[in-house]
Amino acid sequence: MKRAFARGTHTYHGWYVVAVCMIVAIVTARGAFGVFVIPMSEEFGWGRGAISIAASMGFLFHGLMQPLLGKALDRFGGRRVILVSLTIFGLATAALGLTFHILFVIFMFGVIAGTSFSGTSPANTGALIVKWFRRRRATAVGLNGAGVALGGLLIIPLAAYMIQATNWRLAWVTLGLIVLLVAVPLVYLVVHDDPEKLGLRPDGDAQPPKGDVSPDSNHLAGPLQTSRWRESFRSWPIWQITAGFFADGFTTSILLVHFVPYGIDRGLSPSAAAIAFGFMMVLNVVGSTTAGLVTDMMQRKTVLTLIYSLRGCAFIALLLLPGNLELWVFAAVIGFSFMATTPQTVSLTADIYGLSALGIITGMTVLVRQIGGASGILIAGYLFDGTGSYTLPFTMAGFLLLPAVLLSFTIKEQKYSARYQTWPKPAPVLSGCNNNQSITGA
Repeated sequence: MKRAFARGTHTYHGWYVVAVCMIVAIVTARGAFGVFVIPMSEEFGWGRGAISIAASMGFLFHGLMQPLLGKALDRFGGRRVILVSLTIFGLATAALGLTFHILFVIFMFGVIAGTSFSGTSPANTGALIVKWFRRRRATAVGLNGAGVALGGLLIIPLAAYMIQATNWRLAWVTLGLIVLLVAVPLVYLVVHDDPEKLGLRPDGDAQPPKGDVSPDSNHLAGPLQTSRWRESFRSWPIWQITAGFFADGFTTSILLVHFVPYGIDRGLSPSAAAIAFGFMMVLNVVGSTTAGLVTDMMQRKTVLTLIYSLRGCAFIALLLLPGNLELWVFAAVIGFSFMATTPQTVSLTADIYGLSALGIITGMTVLVRQIGGASGILIAGYLFDGTGSYTLPFTMAGFLLLPAVLLSFTIKEQKYSARYQTWPKPAPVLSGCNNNQSITGA
């Protein structure tokens, strides 16, 4: 049945893989946790810092397990890893409806859901997708990132509606069932590890491009391409990419957990705050997709630098212009840049280091990103409890983006990326000379 589905269409199957990975990103939207912060805290009497521990543990365990699951992806294939992880994630999400103590939330959301999310994260689905595409790699990964944005647009308002219409317990159960009944079957039926298993070539090409002898590039292999992940960390580009990703995690994770409470504190109703977050995610879809399209036509580091710059300006402007109108402007600007970093980061890593060890290399960069995310969530929660405001953590987020801008801008992409490695031109041959004799007579 799966093979019949894969072959029974004229559309390149890689795009169906992208579509299902987008659905996985939608239904696993962890930003939904933010709409549960206030109702759960009010029922149990928890402070923002206490409940932030659960959220930060989710991000931390995601990061800690990402290298391991990235290695599993390289060894066993993305399909198996995603299926198992997605099933566990759905069960853990539904189980949150049984919450009776903060330790239960920390364990179920932080440890179980955080660990299983590592297998379904955009990093892993992106590592699978890049095997299906070469020429349109960043576009495909960008669409995958848009799935995260759509999750914020669809799942978070749905969770907010369910909480208001019923209660937060039933809302958790509903979100878990959506994962189990929608995403898991689609992955089983549609997703495959690479096009060769279906007798296809990347991008749907009928035959290899002329001169293509590299297994994972249309060009010569880059000078840093490796099959051993440890070797990648002996070169400077991976550290530049990873350090920038730390700032990315810090600045986006704060918003995933604390933006809705922040909006409520500034005078928005819970539904209006959820709508503002959804609005942010609408622009996220546009930003992630646009970034993917643009970066296939220009240097990836340039796009990455612009994204970090735009986000930093948004944080600083929000602090200088504290009105509710400015909050919506902030949501728009942040939304455009929210997940747009992922297609650049994954694609740039693949271009420089190849595909052989991409799962674990990406896993290591995501680990650092999630450490940044966990730090941001926890710091914001406790600073709010101590100061009664999010001003200080948001200020930290804005200024942390400055080194991310500098590090991204200084990546020597043209030197190391396979996109810019070309075959040398053949030596000219004198007319009338033997075909095996060069102009030098050697």
